[in-house]
Amino acid sequence: MPLWTCETCGAQFPSSEQPPSSCPICEDERQFVNWKGQTFLSREALAARCRVVWRDDLGLTGLSLDPGFAIGQRALLVPDGGGCVMWDCIPLATTEAIEHVRSLGGLKAIAISHPHYYGALADWSEAFGDAPVYLHADDRQWVTRPHRAIEHWTGDSHRLSDEITLLRSGGHFAGASMLHWPRGADGKGALLTGDIAQVTMDRRFVSFMYSYPNYTPLNAAAVRRIAGVVAPLAFDRIYGAWWGRNIAGGARAAFDASVARYLAAIA
Repeated sequence: MPLWTCETCGAQFPSSEQPPSSCPICEDERQFVNWKGQTFLSREALAARCRVVWRDDLGLTGLSLDPGFAIGQRALLVPDGGGCVMWDCIPLATTEAIEHVRSLGGLKAIAISHPHYYGALADWSEAFGDAPVYLHADDRQWVTRPHRAIEHWTGDSHRLSDEITLLRSGGHFAGASMLHWPRGADGKGALLTGDIAQVTMDRRFVSFMYSYPNYTPLNAAAVRRIAGVVAPLAFDRIYGAWWGRNIAGGARAAFDASVARYLAAIA
């Protein structure tokens, strides 16, 4: 029986003869149901429509689908002790893409910022011997394809290795998380934010939303909490959720200025 992928958000669902009747992630107020109705593709149909491509994005290898699909995010591979940690995920894992990741040392783990980017996490994990998938326990209810490799971490931080730490910031989702990589940006530190802190189009600031497609901002308390989580961190670079949506330098000051600008705008 086929596995199914939501055409609107890219979440993968368990195998069944017929596609799911609905996608809970899309029915949530932070997302939306496609105007033509809720539709799903089998994994095979998705592979026939899209291929996985990879390229450098500010010193990290990124992967995404071409042509773009669903939300259109790209995953990033963070080097860690001879292997890689995949940050965020995409809706498809192909043989060619898996072999490319294997040539870079393979996946030691997968960590995902929030449910909109869960994608084909189970397929990627299985391709690398059930590599652990770290999702925050506060978002447990949004997992659409349960899998033995998922590890629901708790609390406000989780150390993946000596070099990589996950931090729960909340905001966009209760368990929304960021990844801090002190060795990034030539040792000045990098913060991988997905769209928990969204890099703006001018790539000089970040901003914050509860729902991007439905234009619902975060309240001041949520933004102050995110700022408090980030405050102790050293970093000079921010990696966002899409190709090129990064702050290449001076990101620490840019983040602080972004918080102040946002709070002033909603006051």
